[in-house]
Amino acid sequence: MDAESRQLRIGIGEFAVSDRPQDLIITAALGSCVAVCVWEPAAGVAGMLHFLLPDTRSNPERAQREPAAFADSGIPLLFHAAYKLGAQKNRCKVWLVGGADVAGHGSDGILQMGRRNVLAARGVLWQNGMMIEGEEVGGSAPRTVTVAVGDGHITVKANGKPVAELFEEDRCKKVPAQW
Repeated sequence: MDAESRQLRIGIGEFAVSDRPQDLIITAALGSCVAVCVWEPAAGVAGMLHFLLPDTRSNPERAQREPAAFADSGIPLLFHAAYKLGAQKNRCKVWLVGGADVAGHGSDGILQMGRRNVLAARGVLWQNGMMIEGEEVGGSAPRTVTVAVGDGHITVKANGKPVAELFEEDRCKKVPAQW
């Protein structure tokens, strides 16, 4: 990484946007949480949200303090920040990553938080007229996600190994398992 580039690291309930082509936006330990990744190629803007819960009704007090921790309030925050940098809604490309069942409850699990988070993100995006380009969701392993601002390339790793590459041309390319 050269002196001009930055790594914008986000945690649970955080988001970042950038219009600097050399920047990387990164989140790690993405378990049942979901990363919403956006890239607007004409404006050269990318962003990522790492949210924890499907909707603000589950914890209104926390939603006041940390609106980015929820799908229904965090996704609009992400997009409005991207629009401020010049992104236009009709040109935004969106990908979802995460929603794993890291606790190992499977389909019989009472909470199914990962699944609920993915469904919430899909719902918020659909209600706002946003199509999803691709997904790397479900499973049981936590993931690390990196978005390259310059070209919108998304790299997804689990257990330190690449498991998917997401980008516009390919929609979703699974990386063959190496283990």
